[in-house]
Amino acid sequence: MNRKVIDIVKNSAYTIISNLVALAVSVLVVLIVPKLIGVEEYGYWQLYLFYSAYVGFMHLGWNDGIYLRYGGKEYKNLDKNLFFSQFYMLVFMQLVISLSVIFIALLTVSNNNRIFIVEMTALCLLIVNVRQMPLSILQGTNRIKEYANVIMIGKVLYLSVLLTFLFLGVKDYKLLIMADIFGRFLSMLLAILYCKDIIFRKVTTFYFSLKEVASNIGVGVKLLIANISSLLIIGVVRLSIEQTWGVSTFGKVSLILSIANLLMLFINALGLVLFPILKRTNTNNLSNIYKNLRDFLMLLLLGLLIIHYPLKEALVTWLPEYKDSLIYLSVLFPLFLYEGKMALLINTYLKALRKEKWMLNINLITLCISLIITIINSLVIKNLDLAVLSILILLAFRCIIGELYLSKTLDINILRDVILELTMTFVFILASWLIDSWLSMIVYTIAYLTYVIIKRKDVLLVVKNLRFLFNKDLAS
Repeated sequence: MNRKVIDIVKNSAYTIISNLVALAVSVLVVLIVPKLIGVEEYGYWQLYLFYSAYVGFMHLGWNDGIYLRYGGKEYKNLDKNLFFSQFYMLVFMQLVISLSVIFIALLTVSNNNRIFIVEMTALCLLIVNVRQMPLSILQGTNRIKEYANVIMIGKVLYLSVLLTFLFLGVKDYKLLIMADIFGRFLSMLLAILYCKDIIFRKVTTFYFSLKEVASNIGVGVKLLIANISSLLIIGVVRLSIEQTWGVSTFGKVSLILSIANLLMLFINALGLVLFPILKRTNTNNLSNIYKNLRDFLMLLLLGLLIIHYPLKEALVTWLPEYKDSLIYLSVLFPLFLYEGKMALLINTYLKALRKEKWMLNINLITLCISLIITIINSLVIKNLDLAVLSILILLAFRCIIGELYLSKTLDINILRDVILELTMTFVFILASWLIDSWLSMIVYTIAYLTYVIIKRKDVLLVVKNLRFLFNKDLAS
């Protein structure tokens, strides 16, 4: 087995373990919290999570630029004084932005609950963006073990405090938010510790390098805007739901989205491992790797859709007060199919090939369509079913457009597979929505077995080509 494969296996093991912990935390948060606190309280909790999802963009692409520019390099070869200076310049910038957000909120927001949420979001902003620089360095230089430890330990600490509050009978969403802040803060300290030879240096080694800042932001801003627009594709729809149907409905739809995205933890973990490997891989091997990963991933994800009905029945039993919204699981459950392919393959490949501009264009086009659909639905039609369905349609559209572009770059033909996957998604939604019984599971299982038969040659080819990954040096 060649060295690169050993590294992939080891790094994958680290990320899988850390994401098993993250998955356990997410399952508890998704299933336990709404069981123990009221629907409105859960809505405010989800509103904080919604806002905090966007705080990573306040570094203006600085951390993204470091990740892209230095990804694939060896940690020991980095200019430590340069990164020391960059870190503290970033800290000052984030402190100013965080305080400004709090000041503006105090002047413009009247609702006490929303003021608290904005204040905690501002604190989260400071912690997350300061933590992200050492995380970007660890991830980009393939120190995946340390990266995984930061994520895992932060989640464990968060879960410990959260469970303590819940077992003590605490039903105040504010304390749950503080538990999240606590976990993030301690994980930031650990990330700093792993990069201590960068962050703890003599003050005399500090120097302003606006040229370096400009270079990082100049490269990273495209990825930043691409990520912003990516989140806003769903964010615009979710915000319209909160404004049109209220915070309780927002919380219920957010619960379904959380369930649908649980599997994304593992997929994102593999993407973290894949990026530095692809950066060091000979471009002649990228197409073959893509086809094998794609076939394996889609076979797995399409198969996971089979568990939809038993999962839905279990959730209805566990969370009866959310029964009316769980019908939307039929529409939103396939999200991981398209988001998984986008996160693991398309985005990872586009970043490795330095095609951030195309990531940006794809996301902006989809965002514009999202805005148009949302405005029409919110002001004219006002149909919650359409709002929820539009989430899947938009993410599927983005995934397909992105993959068609990437397939041209890699010179491969995936149109037949795209059509097959769309057909499978349509069959799943139709069966799940119209047949509220175990029969829906049987119908989809038959469709899946048909898919496997159609793809049998590709499946056998994937198994055969695994030997390529285990015996051939990818960089050669």
